[in-house]
Amino acid sequence: MIATPAPLATINATAIRVLCREIGAVNTARFLNQFSTGFGNYTEERDQILGEPTVEELVTEIQQRRRKRSRSRKSSRKPTGLAKAVRRTAGRRRS
Repeated sequence: MIATPAPLATINATAIRVLCREIGAVNTARFLNQFSTGFGNYTEERDQILGEPTVEELVTEIQQRRRKRSRSRKSSRKPTGLAKAVRRTAGRRRS
């Protein structure tokens, strides 16, 4: 028996109908998204958004973020029960 190949558009439409029926529309969309290549030029868009910083600029930004994070951690620290107990007994001498 010789099968006549169907047009790709017909095969795609049938496959999408079968997928929707078997796994649902959301999972069909998720499945099909695996095969899309997207659009646009990521490299050009990234350069427009981020620019082209030097290594020194990147290092400076990292250091600033670390300092900021360190300050926010120090200001938000509150002693826990154990820390309070240690502080209370730290000044006492053991007999």
